[in-house]
Amino acid sequence: MDDRTNSASLSSATLPTPATNGEQRDIIVVKDLWKTYDMGSEQQVSALRGISLNIRVNEYVAIMGPSGSGKSTFMNIIGCLDTPSKGEYWLNDHLVSQLDDDELARIRNKEIGFVFQTFNLLARASSLHNVELPLIYNGTPAAERTERAREALRAVNLEGRMNHKPNELSGGQRQRVAIARALINRPSIILADEPTGNLDSKTGLEIMALFDELHARGNTIVLVTHEPDIAEYAHRVVHIRDGEIASDEPSKRFRR
Repeated sequence: MDDRTNSASLSSATLPTPATNGEQRDIIVVKDLWKTYDMGSEQQVSALRGISLNIRVNEYVAIMGPSGSGKSTFMNIIGCLDTPSKGEYWLNDHLVSQLDDDELARIRNKEIGFVFQTFNLLARASSLHNVELPLIYNGTPAAERTERAREALRAVNLEGRMNHKPNELSGGQRQRVAIARALINRPSIILADEPTGNLDSKTGLEIMALFDELHARGNTIVLVTHEPDIAEYAHRVVHIRDGEIASDEPSKRFRR
């Protein structure tokens, strides 16, 4: 299918966006974060070694690192999919590093909008139902969640694809469904893990342009990628190596 019939640019429809009101506070605060795995025979491996990092409301940050750097472990902790062995992780004033699994699930659904490389859409569900899912989990009434999901899909120019299943959509359209789903709960942050990894270069550029627009509308975006050209869409690039922050600086396009 050709994505040219459905531009990735946001339409005039209103996507759920956070009420930042020009805030300058930290939305993510990580203090001396460690993740250590017990490998048996009294051997331990530390995937993260004392990482400290602050991300402010409406920042656009890329996290980079080679395979084995600790980047994926860090992403899992930021996404409340795992907990640290030591240290603190604050998300929107919640000390999530000390929460149990049920509390983590609640925070995950409320505070984080995920966009994955593999889209993670239900194969037998329509675009509309896929976008509705987070609202089903938090008990939103049926009529309200359907209207909110329709509005989110209209905003990413998929009004004509609401009843299509994933196998009836192009890769770019599937990623836009995933983005609409990520935004439906008005999350504190959007966490995008290799969002262009399964897309051709042209469609990948369209999706990154969409992230630019989401950031301009006030969303805080954390982008995890191994591709330098994709990382340059962010305003700040953090490199992780051997479980530690190797560098943290503005991206090239914002150094000029």
